[in-house]
Amino acid sequence: MDTPLQALSAANCCSRCHDGALQHGAPLLDDGVFSPERVKAEREQAYFNDLYLLAPVAYVVSGLDGVILQVNLVAAELLGLSRERPGHVLFRSYIHEAFRHDYAQFVQRVLNSSEPERIQLQLLLPSRPGAGDAGLPVTLLGSADPNGQALRLVLEQAEGKLAALERSEERFRRIVHSAVEGIWEIDAQALTSFVNPKMAQMLGYQIEDMLGQPLASFMDDEGRAILERNIAWRQDGIAERHEFKFLRRDGSTLWATLATNPIFDACGTYFGALALVSDITAQRVASERIWRQANFDQLTGLPNRHMFLDRLQHEAYHARREGAYLALLFIDLDHFKQVNDRLGHEKGDMLLRQAARRISERVRATDTVARLGGDEFTVILAGEGQLGGIECVLQELTAALARPFVLDGDTVQVSASVGVALYPSDGEDPDSLLRHADQAMYAAKSAGRNGYSYFTPALQQATELRRSTLREMRLALAQDQFEVHYQPIIRLCDGAIERAEALLRWRHPLRGLLLPADFIAFAETNGLIIDIGEWVFRQVVRQARQWQDAHGTVLQISINKSAMEFRCDAALYQDWGGYLAGQGLAPGAIIIEMTEAVLLDGARQVVERLRQFRAMGLALALDDFGSGQVSLACLKTADIDLLKIGRSLVSELGCDDARLGLGLCTALIALAQRLGLKVVAEGVETAAQRDLLRAAGCDYAQGYFFSRVLPAGQMARLLAAQPAA
Repeated sequence: MDTPLQALSAANCCSRCHDGALQHGAPLLDDGVFSPERVKAEREQAYFNDLYLLAPVAYVVSGLDGVILQVNLVAAELLGLSRERPGHVLFRSYIHEAFRHDYAQFVQRVLNSSEPERIQLQLLLPSRPGAGDAGLPVTLLGSADPNGQALRLVLEQAEGKLAALERSEERFRRIVHSAVEGIWEIDAQALTSFVNPKMAQMLGYQIEDMLGQPLASFMDDEGRAILERNIAWRQDGIAERHEFKFLRRDGSTLWATLATNPIFDACGTYFGALALVSDITAQRVASERIWRQANFDQLTGLPNRHMFLDRLQHEAYHARREGAYLALLFIDLDHFKQVNDRLGHEKGDMLLRQAARRISERVRATDTVARLGGDEFTVILAGEGQLGGIECVLQELTAALARPFVLDGDTVQVSASVGVALYPSDGEDPDSLLRHADQAMYAAKSAGRNGYSYFTPALQQATELRRSTLREMRLALAQDQFEVHYQPIIRLCDGAIERAEALLRWRHPLRGLLLPADFIAFAETNGLIIDIGEWVFRQVVRQARQWQDAHGTVLQISINKSAMEFRCDAALYQDWGGYLAGQGLAPGAIIIEMTEAVLLDGARQVVERLRQFRAMGLALALDDFGSGQVSLACLKTADIDLLKIGRSLVSELGCDDARLGLGLCTALIALAQRLGLKVVAEGVETAAQRDLLRAAGCDYAQGYFFSRVLPAGQMARLLAAQPAA
């Protein structure tokens, strides 16, 4: 073997493994407490035990119960064990039976001594099958580890120092060349003086191509910087272990762990270092992938909520320590859901990626941009002490996000609502800062979108009110505080009641009876409208069945549905048809009312929902017709059954100059009836309005002239009295 390895054997490994590794080395203080030097030495010894794998003599560590915990390369070969997994093997099982009593006494001496102990005995080794019953004579050098939790043994063959060393060198040479780890030796100038075949293979070189080359030539800039620092430590006699990134011959990356030990000659001069190199590329790549998945958004590549909260906490701590300011921006894209619904999730993802780039391009590299989920982004502006600088960023962000997005042939336009919270004035901890920025964002949306808003105490009060209202509405559903009232719809030709509109009321325990205008918009914003709509549908179906049984005729009841309910998943309504059939209601007994905005919405979910309702036997009605832009052709395409003329047109009838309003109503009624639609006039309040609508051929009417909105009980009495009327 090359001279440097021989120098290691003679000058370093023998001394360090025999005595340095086995003696306690550092003194105790007078009171028995370990000195700082002792603690440091023990930590290094425990951390770099792998270094003794390279000793050219057998080295074994066993527990106090005698189970072998660790072996070096030579001992593994000698004892016939797997170095990585020795298994549950007792060292005493290798002791010749004639010497086991002596070995037990030897162990006790070792555990009670601060100096290494020696014993000569014979081993029965699987690597020496021809030795017979006589065994192999060896000298054991033993010492307890500094914590007294393990026994360290060095095996020397009792055949003379020179012969033992030659045999050890020969075995060591064979093991090193066949080792599964890389072995790398450098000289005092950090030039490669030896590598084993495994090390050359790991980097894709021939051995002769690596000899004489600087260790740094196989590393990138980051690795070189770490290497320079560690070489200085080695020259001070410090063993170390570190992960390095090497560059293979083909340019690919090799991540490796180097357990390195310095080599000194007999005079104490630094001679170089020897390292055991383990390939950890696969583990490192897997760890990095797991780390990225845990900390970065897979769609945009931005930090996710987990990393964002960590950064926010760090920046808040830094701002508090430095007395600096911090601005947190909470960004929500306006109308993104419509884009997702109309063009599909693939185009929606393209928009999110482009939005992420636009946001990142408008802030500094030192600022943090994150995606919290959906269409919500955050920006941490660190060190912003002037509102002017924040204003500039906000204006650029909102302008950039308001520009059209080109999505693989489709051009769409959204905008952004941004909430701003400042540290420390708006919150001294990350949670409150994020919560207040979120509240400010909702204020920007309420102000009309495509803008930004700063957090104020008034926003906090509004948020608390919103939370309490949300709790109250959930409680109202659970405790049946909601009620369905009904307004009769009159057949104009004879005054009969054969239809009604269901209208929701909330009997609040403190505020009394609330109208939909007091709570429906809030329910839509907070997602409760779906649960409320489900409750209303089942309540109305049950009521329609009761009236059908009581009066023998079907009373058609209309239920209003918000635009959000038409965009929901079809699964939410899949059992409605079965419920209708189970109640025995005829098709068309329940009418779903929608606004013109729903009919103009071409989203896939809306079209599917109309078809789904039709397939269940539900009739469809268009509410407040005449106030929007829906054409009669659109009505035919949507398969509408009932048209309701809005109260804004009806209110003009009976006035001094009612010709225009009457003309419009007459034209709408005539055109709708030609399409086969029934017409209901809403908001009829006078006899004159009733008479004009009847003359124009309108089918039905509803309004205060006929009846106010009635609780179910009063509506039942009105229906019961109808034949007499």
